[in-house]
Amino acid sequence: MNIAVFDTHNKKAGEKALPKQFSEEFRPDLIKRAVHALQSAARQRYGSDPEAGMRHSSTLSKRRRNYRGSYGFGISRVNRKIHSRRGTRMNWVGTFSPQTRGGRRSHPPKSEKNLIKLINHKENVKAIRSAMAATMDKALVEARGHKAPEAYPFIIDASFESLSKAKDVKSALDLLGFSDELGRGLVRKIRAGIGKLRGRRYKTKKSLLIVVGSQCPLMKAAANLPGVDVVLINALNADVLAPGAHAGRVTLWTHHALEMLEEHKLYV
Repeated sequence: MNIAVFDTHNKKAGEKALPKQFSEEFRPDLIKRAVHALQSAARQRYGSDPEAGMRHSSTLSKRRRNYRGSYGFGISRVNRKIHSRRGTRMNWVGTFSPQTRGGRRSHPPKSEKNLIKLINHKENVKAIRSAMAATMDKALVEARGHKAPEAYPFIIDASFESLSKAKDVKSALDLLGFSDELGRGLVRKIRAGIGKLRGRRYKTKKSLLIVVGSQCPLMKAAANLPGVDVVLINALNADVLAPGAHAGRVTLWTHHALEMLEEHKLYV
């Protein structure tokens, strides 16, 4: 399959045959598995203190005639600690047990629990190829909510990687027809729920993905564009190509990136 090559001024500079990696069939099931494997590996473990709610002195007899026992008082036989007493009448307060105030949780989160999901290497590589091929399907891209240009899909000339200023990158993308797509990345939505109080108040949409062949000034320049990600060709994964396990992210491949893909036979 041949694809058009454009320069930074939106002028057609020729055509290029897509590498064989883009001929992979669309496998949303594999893409979802690969994304979940990455997300589970990035999860930070957490758990409660093993002694939480269990630091009270709550020695209480539950036998019939024992001193300081709870039998015969018409109360449930939960662990209790003594606040005061008058003769053999004790003033207790429930503690230690899960249903009591200040007690432990029944089944707290445990930091030693392993929630990492694994995926075979060949399946992961196949998922990456499938997600790469999905970026070239305009129907999938638009179904994901992106606003792709009329001429999409196409690749950009290698001179695009030499841009060193954010305003130059934005001007080039506007000329290529990505102005509406860049506008999607500017919209910020306030997150629902308690998460807005924990350092993740706003949600922004994933916008354009730019794939480059090597370290270049573009990687720093495009970092200031909201929603835009710049990734090296050898650092691709399913989560970058299909955020949220939804394939079809609008992607701009540079000519240099496809050359590196063929030369080093990546993801085969």
